Amino acid sequence: MSALLGTRTCPCQGEASDLKSPLGARLREPLTEARFQQLFGGEEQEPELPAEPRLARLCRLWRLPASACSGTGAWRLLRARLPPLSWLPHYRWRAWLLGDAVAGVTVGIVHVPQGMAFALLTSVPPVFGLYTSFFPVLIYSLLGTGRHLSTGTFAVLSLMTGSAVERLVPEPLVGNLSGIEREQLDAQRVGAAAALAFVSGALMLGMFALQLGVLSTFLSEPVVKALTSGAALHVLVSQLPSLLGLSLPRQIGCFSLFKTLAAVLTALPRSSPAELTISALSLALLVPVKELNVRFRDRLPTPIPGEVVMVLLASVLCFTSSLDTRYNVQIVGLLPGGFPQPLLPNLAEVPSILADSLPIALVTFAVSASLASIYADKYSYTVDSNQELLAHGVSNLISSLFSCFPNSATLATTSLLVDAGGNTQLAGLFSCMVVLSVLLWLGPFFYYLPKAVLACINISSMRQMFFQMQELPQLWRISRMDFAVWMVTWVAVVTLSVDLGLAVGVIFSMMTVVCRTQRVQCLALGLAEGTELYKPLRGKHKLLQVPGLCILSYPTPLYFGTRGKFRHILEWHLGLGKGGKETPKADGPPDRVAEPVRVVVLDFSGVTFADAAGAREVVQLASRCRDAGIHLLLAQCNALVLETLTRAGFLDRVSPEQLFVSVQDAAAHALERLEFTDPKICTVWV
Repeated sequence: MSALLGTRTCPCQGEASDLKSPLGARLREPLTEARFQQLFGGEEQEPELPAEPRLARLCRLWRLPASACSGTGAWRLLRARLPPLSWLPHYRWRAWLLGDAVAGVTVGIVHVPQGMAFALLTSVPPVFGLYTSFFPVLIYSLLGTGRHLSTGTFAVLSLMTGSAVERLVPEPLVGNLSGIEREQLDAQRVGAAAALAFVSGALMLGMFALQLGVLSTFLSEPVVKALTSGAALHVLVSQLPSLLGLSLPRQIGCFSLFKTLAAVLTALPRSSPAELTISALSLALLVPVKELNVRFRDRLPTPIPGEVVMVLLASVLCFTSSLDTRYNVQIVGLLPGGFPQPLLPNLAEVPSILADSLPIALVTFAVSASLASIYADKYSYTVDSNQELLAHGVSNLISSLFSCFPNSATLATTSLLVDAGGNTQLAGLFSCMVVLSVLLWLGPFFYYLPKAVLACINISSMRQMFFQMQELPQLWRISRMDFAVWMVTWVAVVTLSVDLGLAVGVIFSMMTVVCRTQRVQCLALGLAEGTELYKPLRGKHKLLQVPGLCILSYPTPLYFGTRGKFRHILEWHLGLGKGGKETPKADGPPDRVAEPVRVVVLDFSGVTFADAAGAREVVQLASRCRDAGIHLLLAQCNALVLETLTRAGFLDRVSPEQLFVSVQDAAAHALERLEFTDPKICTVWV
């Protein structure tokens, strides 16, 4: 370090003391990149080894996986893939067991009516919603890293799956189907839904194999929230026929929401007064209970199970009044006991469902990963996004063998699990016990449950998604661009469909990022008097400028999309265009006379990466500056960008002494080159 310090002092040493001038401060010589590497050392060069025979090298590479998976490596891999091996030995049995048991039982009780309700949304019989509320929950408890995450049936996925199922297995044109024909139709739809779960699970496993957990970042928060809010409106409209007792074919494709509304309004005179009354009474009970649970969540020991109370009351009312026979009220009917026989879905349908499975897989992972990260940040633990891909991929793949439809983490039950005191994935096992008891013993009690009640449960469970629109005013104040992403995604989901709306939202969100890199302005910097700090010239700060010196900061990546903007800005600042500088700089004072630039300092600290087109643009700039007699200095260029510039031939136009570790060092070198001495401007202080 002693070689770095000089004997110079600040030029203003003999003047009166000033708070803006650190008098007597020792100065050092400007540091180039090469000089910095000499003083502080760079990457250690490994000694060259003699050439290894190809066969021996291949054998050594083949032995690496075996050595990595032996002993401690195998145990570490096993703990990473089976999270209970990590958290179960540290489980606080006295402090956490009661909370997990209460939360698990509470969530399991809610899973029963919600599972049957979302099964109808998926266009499959209600019992398959119970299967989907059991197998995925059990598998995620063994493989998931989200301690507070509750998985199972999810309204958005059920809606997307139901649209695909209706397209693959449409309702016959014949109005009334016999019992056998209805069973065959249901079996085909169950097979299509299971095939969607199988393919979406396989896609997530493929993403896990490629370690693509980072893909969750491309579904931004505005996109996910707008997607769920728009899907909630689709759910509401799709349940209107069930609320009114109308037998209408399900509308699919673009503008399906408006087609359904038109069909409901047309058939409104044929609605069933009995089912309309049941729906009104159910909503009158469910909506206030939901509101009470939210407002008094801190005072209630456990949330009020409004869905369970409504199911029991409606079943008793329908049984005692014979509503199914007297008023033709549609009921759930017999729920088969036990589990279905494991069956591999029909893989011949894979080409026709691949386009539907991909958005289902993306929504599954995006919603689950975002929910897991929210509660992980809240309770101070980490979530492995790639392990989440594995957990949800295996969950969907294996559960599809038991005729389950696509599943993911759910907003309502996750919030319920946390409010009820859940602490770990062990709560999922207690939830499975409740669903298992219904599948084995309690199924006949739901025989007389009206389907209109399940439709009301679907609508009431959308409360959180609808209330996400309350965040729009705050989003408008924070970021207008994110507000635009939210609105575009929501409009696309509502008017087109959920999967097309997701695609439009992701594309628009990425386009806003690209557009923001195009709109970034190159900032001219000036020196704050008595310091070595360089700040943008815009604003009311009194900054010093040196005639003939131009310091520019370019705060955005340099790639094919920004190279034209970069060239135009540099030509304007340096007068390299055909017409020179026709207008004064917007960054500088309006009364300053433009002088020819002799030295330019480019601050590349904001250039995070550069592609081949951007690197060639910098090389051309260096050539033009050399021809125009302008001395080009590059400051704070990261190693990756510098390597790209070097490969493009940048060091053939400039010398290594023109690369500096900071703007201050480059400016100090420029002042020496310009032979500029001003007592207000010091060079670089130690």
